[in-house]
Amino acid sequence: MATTTRMFCFVLVMVLMGCCCSAKIYKVGDSKGWTTAKHGSYYEWAKLKKFQVGDSLMFEYDGNINDVTQVSSPGHKLVVFVVHDHPMIPPPPPPRKILPLGKDYKVGDSNEWRVPEESDFYSKWSEEKQFHVGDNLLFYYNDQVDDLLEINSDLEFKSCDTTSPVAVHNAGQDLIRLTKPGIRYFITSKIGHCEAGLKLRVVVQPLSKSVPKKMQLSPFDRLINDIIRYLPYQILHLSIIAIVVIFMLVIHKFVLLDMSELDNKVLNTNIKQTGAKHGYPIVI
Repeated sequence: MATTTRMFCFVLVMVLMGCCCSAKIYKVGDSKGWTTAKHGSYYEWAKLKKFQVGDSLMFEYDGNINDVTQVSSPGHKLVVFVVHDHPMIPPPPPPRKILPLGKDYKVGDSNEWRVPEESDFYSKWSEEKQFHVGDNLLFYYNDQVDDLLEINSDLEFKSCDTTSPVAVHNAGQDLIRLTKPGIRYFITSKIGHCEAGLKLRVVVQPLSKSVPKKMQLSPFDRLINDIIRYLPYQILHLSIIAIVVIFMLVIHKFVLLDMSELDNKVLNTNIKQTGAKHGYPIVI
C-alpha cells in the first residue's frame, strides 16, 4: 500500500568557533539522502569529505521511517571528523575616532599578563608610567590559563568583582586603546588570580601639549634678530630727527635773510646820515 511520504530536512549546524563565509553545506548521502543503506556506505561517504569548523550537515529523510537521533536499522550511522578552521580574513576594524599616535605599552613587560610573584607588581608597573590619550595597552597571556576583563569602578577592582564587566577579552593577545582621560580597571576572571595580584589600574592623562624648546642662537643671529626687531623704531626715530633738522634749517635760513635785510637797511641809513652831515652827495 502506497503511503504519502513526507520529506523532512534537518540541518545540523556544527559551529565551534563561529560561521565562516567560506563554509560548506553537505547533504548527507548526497542523492540517496539519510536512508537505510548497506553497511559502511556512510563511512565511505564521509571518508571522501573534509569537514571543517563552520560547515553544515543536511539530513534529508522520511520522518515516518527514520530520524537523526535514533537509528532504526543496523549500520545506519554516521561519524564525522571535524578538522581545522577555514582560513579566515579578519574583517576591517570599525571606524574609530582619529587619535594622535601614542605609545604602545606591553603590560607587565617581560612578565606579560599572568599571576605575578609579588601582589603589587602591576601596581608598581603602572605607577612608573605616564599614560595619555592615544596610547595603547598590549596584553599578552596564555588564553588557556587567564583572560582579561575590564570593569567600571574602584570598588569592583579592590574586591575582584567579575559579575558586571565592561568588556571581556580572551584572545591571548589583546590591544586596548586609551581613547579618553580617566581611570581604567583590568582584572581576570580566573579564581584566585585577581586576588593574587593579576589586576591593573591605569590613570589616563589628557593629551600632552608639547612646548617647543627655545632655540639657542649664535651671537650673529641674535644681532640680526635685534636689528630686524628694532629697525622700524630706529627708522621712525631717524625720520623724526631728520624732520626736526630740516625744520631748523629752514627757520635758520629765514632768520638769516631777515637779519641780512635789516643790516642792509641800518647800513644805508647810516650812510645817508653821514653824507648829509659832511655834505657828500648821496646816490640812492
